[in-house]
Amino acid sequence: MTRNSSPGLLGDTAGRDYTRKLRLFNSFAEPELRQAVASLGLEPGMRILDAGCGTGEALGWLALEAGAQGLVVGLDLAVAHASAARAALPGRIGVLQADLLRPPLGAASFDLIWTVNTVNHLRDPLVGVQLLATLLRAGGRIAVGQSSLLPDMYFAWDSRLERLTNEAVRKYYRDRYGAEERDLAGVRAIVGLLRSARLRDVKVRTFLIERVAPLGAADEAYLLEAIFRGTWGERLRPYLSSADYEEVSRLCDPTDSRFALRRPDFHFLQSFTLAVGRI
Repeated sequence: MTRNSSPGLLGDTAGRDYTRKLRLFNSFAEPELRQAVASLGLEPGMRILDAGCGTGEALGWLALEAGAQGLVVGLDLAVAHASAARAALPGRIGVLQADLLRPPLGAASFDLIWTVNTVNHLRDPLVGVQLLATLLRAGGRIAVGQSSLLPDMYFAWDSRLERLTNEAVRKYYRDRYGAEERDLAGVRAIVGLLRSARLRDVKVRTFLIERVAPLGAADEAYLLEAIFRGTWGERLRPYLSSADYEEVSRLCDPTDSRFALRRPDFHFLQSFTLAVGRI
């Protein structure tokens, strides 16, 4: 996608920048993401592409598996994300700022393509997966990772408020991006997506990201900054009743005695699903 082309389903353009949120998530979910990488059984010398590499943390984990004889390349649409990844990584890991749908890469170049929380940003994920498949060598694999195929749990003690908050988020996405619930829920079908792209030997595994009080620093930083403030906050006011918005605001406020992340009964669940197919 060029700077002048239409944005992706969730508003992505080359000029968009959510570097801080990406870094927070990768630090928060690092144990589970690294388990997912380990589950692939990668070997030294492999050629690996991270399509939608963001700020590049996974590139470092993939490079450890590929070893000094391997090749690891990252690609991201956002100028800010590609720049952040380059600055954080050793020189032997290449990072390209480019559109996933127009990759400046040769056909049949990679043994594995790792793409996490990326194809759900495309207006036609199937086209994206089919295009990525052309970059694979014979027998190569695509690993599509996606967060939250199962509903996340934030307010274990109040399922009603949690449901209303999630519904408010969907309404916000509808109004901001024109994305209906079925557009957002389509990511749940990643197994079918890989099979529709004619990939073989499709396997899937779901990792559970589970955190309980007391939270570590990386966990609290992600939940507070990226979710409680960055995703919810003032933007949800039009979609909740006054009483429910006030309650959510208190639960999201570190200065309030009811702040959710400091409750002794705080229990958070989020899923991360990895579907892998072979050409």
